[in-house]
Amino acid sequence: MALDFSGQNLRGRNFKGRQDLAGANFSYADIRGANFTNANLTGADFSHAKAGLQLRWVIFLVLVLWLLSGLSVILWTNNAYLALMVFDISRLSNQIIIGTALIGLITFVFFTIRQGVATGLGAFAVAVALGEFFSKTTNIALAMHLDFTLTLFYTGMAVGAFALALAGAFVGVFTLAGAFAGVFTLAGAFAAVFTLALAGALAAFASGKGFTVAFAVAGTLFSIYISWRAMKGDQKHSLIRNFAIAFAAIGGTSFRGANLTGADFTQATLKSTDLRNTILICSCWHQAKMLDRIRPGSTYLQNSQVRQLLVTGQGQDKNFDRENLRGINLQAANLADTSFIGADLSEANLQDADLSRAKLKQTQLDGTDLTGANLTGAYIEDWGITNTTKLHGVRCEYVFMRLPTKEDPDPLRKPDNKKEVFADGDFADFIKPIFDTLDLYHNQSVDPRVIAIAFKNLAKNHPEAELEIVAMEKRGDDKILLRAKTAVGSDKSQLSAEYFDDYNQVKALSQSQQLLLVEKDSYISDLKNMITTALQQPKSYTQGNTIMSDISGINIQGSSNVSGIAGGGSVANLGTISGNVSIALNELPDSPEADKPGIKELLTQLHEAISQSSDLPETDKADALLQVEALAEAAKNPQESTKQKTAKNAITMLKGLFSGLPAIASLVEATNKLLPAISKLFGLA
Repeated sequence: MALDFSGQNLRGRNFKGRQDLAGANFSYADIRGANFTNANLTGADFSHAKAGLQLRWVIFLVLVLWLLSGLSVILWTNNAYLALMVFDISRLSNQIIIGTALIGLITFVFFTIRQGVATGLGAFAVAVALGEFFSKTTNIALAMHLDFTLTLFYTGMAVGAFALALAGAFVGVFTLAGAFAGVFTLAGAFAAVFTLALAGALAAFASGKGFTVAFAVAGTLFSIYISWRAMKGDQKHSLIRNFAIAFAAIGGTSFRGANLTGADFTQATLKSTDLRNTILICSCWHQAKMLDRIRPGSTYLQNSQVRQLLVTGQGQDKNFDRENLRGINLQAANLADTSFIGADLSEANLQDADLSRAKLKQTQLDGTDLTGANLTGAYIEDWGITNTTKLHGVRCEYVFMRLPTKEDPDPLRKPDNKKEVFADGDFADFIKPIFDTLDLYHNQSVDPRVIAIAFKNLAKNHPEAELEIVAMEKRGDDKILLRAKTAVGSDKSQLSAEYFDDYNQVKALSQSQQLLLVEKDSYISDLKNMITTALQQPKSYTQGNTIMSDISGINIQGSSNVSGIAGGGSVANLGTISGNVSIALNELPDSPEADKPGIKELLTQLHEAISQSSDLPETDKADALLQVEALAEAAKNPQESTKQKTAKNAITMLKGLFSGLPAIASLVEATNKLLPAISKLFGLA
């Protein structure tokens, strides 16, 4: 029986590592400071619960806030004093100080405002190096004076700004989160420290040091501006915000490493909560409060737009392209016109969600629950549904097999007749892909007679596999994919190897010997005739005695059943491959320099160029995407010799695949720029 803690005062309680909390009821409980690290909280109810900090931790953080504010004021006042030396130009040392100090200050402030504290500190380091260079060009006595003065100036400037920005961010965390009844004491403390700084500056002004006022106040206002932008969610200043939130979470409610699958946090207050390394499959966050004040780690909660969607359920016309949303709970969410291109929605709960006109190109939907969802008008090019995707009760009148363009706003509509729509339940039957199939791809010198003989032999030797041809797909002029349904648990690798061994042996036989085999078996003769007919048809897909031509990627089974959707290939191939590439790329770190693309950005551009190319055949496109995936895996350790070898082979393969394309093809132009840059990052240039 599930434990019941509803409405209880659980402040500071230790539930670390407990495995008996599955389904437990913590609704309306006070869990501030509680420790649920590594606990099993599958299906637990935390609705209306109150998480966060206990009073003693709030008091501790108030003291830290005072210390940071005081440190900042002292350092900026010190800066102002040192800056006064600038106006005493009678000494050579002061003349050098004025140049290097102003350069360092302006550089630090400019880059911090434009690109964030991290970049500003980098600029600060450069300024220190310049100051050191100037000092070394003077005599030793002057050098010692400059080293000391510049070090004090630069250190005070950087540390002062950072400390006060952190203090301001802490105020933002506590004030916006409403940490406790005396939160205004925090803001008051901050205001008092600022007033103290201003009073000191005015005193200096009264003594004839007016410059001190301007410098100290400007430095303080600069720090406050940075903290304000950080708490507004400005990504340039995320370092400050992350520091503040991480520090404010010390002593707060901890779910670190816990299993929160199916947990319900409806209307829970979650400020100062640690959710790093948690399992958040289908967790409910509807109307959760202060979700932007948690410590999310690498979970999907780190994205502010995702957090907003989870809280409100409103994501209409938003962009979540290539986001890792595995296991997210969007039940009944409004996702109309939303873009999920290349996103991973595997194991997500999309029951009754409105996905009308949503862009689901190359979206991974393995294990996703789409029960009752509305998919009318959705764009499902190369989407990655599997045999675990739940499609029961899906509402859909029509879909599009390609993304829209200006020239074709309704590309490849299904049903083709714009006056027709899917009847209830028809869409699931239409879209259900073929699963548990043995794919026998023949890419050169296709001989229908040999295929028929080899397949007949395979079926005869392995009756337990229950082999049944369900689709034939012509690719190019003389390539064909034979797809056969197999029994559950069949070893497809072994079956494929045995088939092609036999295929090559039969192919080596003389024509007369092959004819003898065909004549003895009408099944072989019939199958051979079907394959021959398929190869003679333009872009044909056949099953049984049914042959369809020019059907743009629809694999037909029997007389009417549709077995899969693909752009010249199957969902389980190209769509899944492209989705796997997106997942691999998302695991790579972003470039540390916003204006300079790294390996992740370059491979993402290559992925998009290949996926969008109209010049590359679908089979070659799949091969190219596999090479991009290999590059993404190698990029995790690009300096290892084995990874460099993998990268070199992949780049060579890509060059070979693109060699036959026209020089003016957009893909060729893109890869001519991208491949050399990628090679250089792997140390292959």
